Amino acid sequence: MTRILLLGGGHAHAQVLLKFRNFISKYLEVVLVSETSLHTYSGMVPGVVAGHYAAADAQIDLARLAREAAAQFVAGRVSGLDTDAKRVVLDNGETLDYDVASLNLGSLPLGLRADTVSVKPFERFIERWRAVLEAIPRPRVAVVGAGAGGVEIAMAMKFALDRRGGGYVELFSEQFLFQPAVAGRIRSALDRLSIPLRVGESAGPGFDATFWVTGASALPLLDESGLRTDARGYVLVDASLRSVSHPDVFAAGDNAALEGAALPKSGVYAVRQGPVLAENLKRVVRGMQMLDYRPQAASLSLISCGSKYAIASRGGWSAEGRWAWWWKDRLDCRWVAKFR
Repeated sequence: MTRILLLGGGHAHAQVLLKFRNFISKYLEVVLVSETSLHTYSGMVPGVVAGHYAAADAQIDLARLAREAAAQFVAGRVSGLDTDAKRVVLDNGETLDYDVASLNLGSLPLGLRADTVSVKPFERFIERWRAVLEAIPRPRVAVVGAGAGGVEIAMAMKFALDRRGGGYVELFSEQFLFQPAVAGRIRSALDRLSIPLRVGESAGPGFDATFWVTGASALPLLDESGLRTDARGYVLVDASLRSVSHPDVFAAGDNAALEGAALPKSGVYAVRQGPVLAENLKRVVRGMQMLDYRPQAASLSLISCGSKYAIASRGGWSAEGRWAWWWKDRLDCRWVAKFR
């Protein structure tokens, strides 16, 4: 009996479960370990905040996917990984042994302050946002982090507040790293919603709530596991998404660093890695040659602007309009629907 542990319920592992529906046999045991039975698709979170979607519209039922793939679902947080003993430790003290492990554990928000709320995990974030929206008249809100996720969340919050009678949103960031044409479009969209962009400034007191949407940092348990990591602490994998130091461990999504490539920590890449990861987990069980994951040279970016309006860009091209939001809506909803 071969046991595969899927650690984390991210974009990639949701696809693994989908692909494993007709593969699992009596000679193979698959276990998914996830803190929550529901995975929220990050691309639709701004739409949930703005009120365009219900939370359930953006969520994938991991427990159901596991059942349909004849896999076991274990609710828990991974607190340790012993690669010598091939054993995983959960936060409740339970241990799980593996023959093959796959890591899709995500990352931590960079520099998170104790007095703020991170956009991940989704459940805590959306609970706090709803409390602000419903209980505080005309609240003052700070959003820290002006990457794609941060600007989307800030504009979604301001749109929702304006529909509820008003409120104030400020966006803070150490830097604002977009190509000039896209940066200009984003600044114009922020101006239309009266959202100040404070580059190089910190969010101080005076806000009713501060939400943290910064870049990623690696989970400490990755470096402590004995796996070879890159300079930032992410699991270093080869083109097959296999650990360069431990061939019985795979990794995808934010917790992985592809050898020879500097990929952004973005769900766009995790989505593309999912099918390759699923196929290679099947192949490693059967002793077959691995497939290679080849990241796209330029990814499509669709940044929602609060209302049903978005900015589209790819490489040096960019455009914007309501059509871009409908394009994003179609892609996002179609992706989630395949897990229903």
